Amino acid sequence: MSMNKFGKQGWTPDRIEDVQGKTYLITGANTGAGFQAARILLEKGAEVVMLNRNKEKSREAIVELEKEFGPSTKISFIEMDLSELDSVRKAAGEVLKTVPKIDALICNAAIAQVPKQTFTKDGFESQLGVNHYGHFLLCGLLFERIEESNGRIVVVGSEGYKMGIKTIQFDDMNWDKNYHPMNTYCHSKLAQMMFAYELQDRIKAANKNTKVYVCHPGSSATSLIKNSGGLRDRIIFGLMSMTPLVQSAEKGAYPEVMCATEAEENLNQKAYYGPTGRMQWTGPVGECKLEPHAQDKTVAAKLWEVSENETNYEWNL
Repeated sequence: MSMNKFGKQGWTPDRIEDVQGKTYLITGANTGAGFQAARILLEKGAEVVMLNRNKEKSREAIVELEKEFGPSTKISFIEMDLSELDSVRKAAGEVLKTVPKIDALICNAAIAQVPKQTFTKDGFESQLGVNHYGHFLLCGLLFERIEESNGRIVVVGSEGYKMGIKTIQFDDMNWDKNYHPMNTYCHSKLAQMMFAYELQDRIKAANKNTKVYVCHPGSSATSLIKNSGGLRDRIIFGLMSMTPLVQSAEKGAYPEVMCATEAEENLNQKAYYGPTGRMQWTGPVGECKLEPHAQDKTVAAKLWEVSENETNYEWNL
């Protein structure tokens, strides 16, 4: 990429202006980049609501954050399991009851490189179900609340979007014939990114104001592979994370925090943000190269239709 518009250091949290009184929802915020994103936002005085699957880990995260920022820090937790659409519906209902405004919803949670084909409660291939369908439904259910505050939706994609098949496998969304831990993961992340770019077009056509941004964490030392990957992937990543090819989870959080807080005039919705260094794995955060297949309009429109059918949710756009 040419010059980074955020300077040689790239985007850093020093750029965050006043976020006092703002409320950020983050999925998967009790570990890794999601936890670090919560930390950065709390440190700047924002309120954070975590949407997590694990109650125990969420309580521990809250204790840790209150220890760091004091007992009056505005951090709370709503239980939500993205692998169950009913759980997503229930959590969204709880959000609408208890969270009066949403300045940004950060779709950060993910599972990766699941070694053997497994299914969500609703019968979806697990990576597609958690990473894409769960977030698709959540964004739809919370959209009006986000729109009320001219808020944002931040979709955390992955460089994996260009490593698998470069389209959506409509004839076999569950990968019954060709399941592969990595390719199937890449498919789920491509789906998420295509959803985000398609959502932008639909928001624009409906004359709404919500902004949607797409980013990726680069290669970060988070628990993603450790939690869902197979043994071989865990060992390889464990070794890699001791090298300069992998950055800290905190740095992995910069792109999503940037997309949630940076002034609108400095961001482009059709762009793709993350580390801009070697292979876009690490380095200063800014605009990254995006492969055109991620914005294939025909595929994205079809994916939208399929997603509405599968989640049994029709967006009001």
